[in-house]
Amino acid sequence: MRAQCLLCHRIDTINDDDPLAKRLRNRPIHTYTCPECYDRIAHKAKTRRGENN
Repeated sequence: MRAQCLLCHRIDTINDDDPLAKRLRNRPIHTYTCPECYDRIAHKAKTRRGENN
């Protein structure tokens, strides 16, 4: 399955048997973010909340 990142518009290939692919197919409200964008968002959120890492 091909999925496009919501933020950077990078197109990734996801295994059809992966739970993420099933979630994206069955629930259109869910969006995909590539691992780099996901890590960047997680780091900024932790920084904003005052957590270490």
